Amino acid sequence: MRLDLRNIIHVPDAEKTFQYQMDLSDLDFWGRKPITRPVSVEGSVTNHAGALVLSGTACSELDLVCDRCGKEFSREKVVPLDSLLADKLENEDSEDDIILLDGNELDLDEVVTTAFVLAMDTKNLCSEDCKGLCAKCGADLNLGPCGCRPDVDPRWAALAQLLDDES
Repeated sequence: MRLDLRNIIHVPDAEKTFQYQMDLSDLDFWGRKPITRPVSVEGSVTNHAGALVLSGTACSELDLVCDRCGKEFSREKVVPLDSLLADKLENEDSEDDIILLDGNELDLDEVVTTAFVLAMDTKNLCSEDCKGLCAKCGADLNLGPCGCRPDVDPRWAALAQLLDDES
């Protein structure tokens, strides 16, 4: 979606709101495509004393796989959209903080896609206290202990063998 801002660029305190949905289901993250539902985008661009400020949110429900236990789960992802807009850069050092307009228009799809990609987590857990899988037998430790004997520190292996012999 391209947002035409010509009516607010030179009008102090003017505001242009937007609300739409976009499809990001083609985005691939580590071999998976977790954004299966439309992304809802809403917000506004406001002229604050000549500075154009973009504020809003982009949200969607993500279909993820837990990195510890392998279970599939869904989680809502809300990405804030907060940026300054400009038609040209006066200082090259501030390039990362400012989004450039294309003439009098803002390409919201590009802004939202970039924000969503940068906000994606590198590790997805079904819960904060997920115990994962047993490294020996592969049992889900969230359901209870697996029954495998704990690994013995090699420095204590001789003592552990003595204790086993006594049993």
